[in-house]
Amino acid sequence: MSKFWSPLVKSLVPYVPGEQPKMANLVKLNTNENPFGPSPKVIEAIQSELNDSLRLYPDPEGESLRQTIAGYHNVKPEQVFLGNGSDEVLAHIFYALFQHGQPVLFPDVTYSFYPVYCGLYNIEGKTVPLTDSFEINPEDYKQPNGGIIFPNPNAPTGRYLGLEHVEAILQANSERVVVVDEAYVDFGGESAIKFVNQYPNLLVCQTLSKARSLAGLRVGFAIGHPDLIDALNRVKDSFNSYPLDRLAQAGAQAAYEDHEWFQKSCEGVISERERVTKSLESLDFEVLPSKANFVFARHKERSGGSLAKELREKGIIVRHFNKPRISEFLRITIGTPEQNDALIAGLKSL
Repeated sequence: MSKFWSPLVKSLVPYVPGEQPKMANLVKLNTNENPFGPSPKVIEAIQSELNDSLRLYPDPEGESLRQTIAGYHNVKPEQVFLGNGSDEVLAHIFYALFQHGQPVLFPDVTYSFYPVYCGLYNIEGKTVPLTDSFEINPEDYKQPNGGIIFPNPNAPTGRYLGLEHVEAILQANSERVVVVDEAYVDFGGESAIKFVNQYPNLLVCQTLSKARSLAGLRVGFAIGHPDLIDALNRVKDSFNSYPLDRLAQAGAQAAYEDHEWFQKSCEGVISERERVTKSLESLDFEVLPSKANFVFARHKERSGGSLAKELREKGIIVRHFNKPRISEFLRITIGTPEQNDALIAGLKSL
C-alpha cells in the first residue's frame, strides 16, 4: 500500500477477471468467450478501416452504430447509449442513475462487479438472497431502494427470470431505475427491451462480447428512455467522449448486420450446452437450468475446488468461485465440440 494512495483507493476491493493463462494446448472454458468466432464480415469491416482515417478521432456519438442497434431492437437512436464494453456502461449507470441514501439492490449470487462499483462510487449496496434453487424472487425486491440491478440470465448461475417476473419488479419500483443486465440473453432468453417504451424506469444493458463473439473489441450498450440515456451521456462526456474507436464501431455494426451468422452461432452454443448438460448429469453432476453460454454445476460427491484443480492439471480451465453458497459449483463455459469432448473425457477420468 503506497503512501500516495487516496483513502478511496485504499478501501477498494477490485473485480477479479477470469484468468487468461499462457499455457499451450489449453482447453479454456473459464471466461464465457464464444467458441465460434465473429462473422467474417466483421473482419472485412475492420480491415476496411485500416487506413489514413485512423489519424482522426472516431464519431463520439457512434451515430451509425446506434442507428443499426436501434433498428434491430425497434427503438429510436436516442434510446441507445454506447460504451467501451458493457462494464463501462454499467459503471456509468451506477454513477448516473442510482440514488444515494438508500441501498442499490442486487442478488447475493451475481456478477461480482456490482459491489465493486458500489465501493468505487460510495454507494450502499444490499444483496438480496436467491432462493434455495438459485432463482430471483420478485417479491424480495419490494423494499425501499436506490435502484435495482440484476443479470438476466443471471451469472454465474445461468438461470433465467421470465419477463412476467421482470415486469413485476418494474411495476413495484416505478420511482427507481431498474437495470436488467442481459449479457447472455441471446442464448435462449427473451429481452426486456420490449418494455422500454412502457416503463421509463427500465434500462437494459447488453454486450457484443458473448453472442456476437466480439469480446476483444469491447462494445456494450444500454437501451432505455431518452432521459436515462441523457444522464449516461452526461457522465460519459465528463469522463471520455470517445469510448469506441473506429475499428470497434465498424466491427460492431457489421456483426449486427450479419444476422445469419449470429443466429447460427447462438444455435451452436445452445446445442452444445444441452449436450454438455446431459453428459454432466450422467456423471452425477447437478446442473442448474441455463439460458447462458455456460453451465453451473456441482458434483454430488466431489468438491468444486478439487475438481477445478485436477482439471487444470489436465490442461482444462474452468471457473471456481470460493464464495458462500456456491463454493461447490463449477462454472463451465460452453466451448467447441472438441473442447467439450475433452472436458467430459477429463471428468470421466477423474
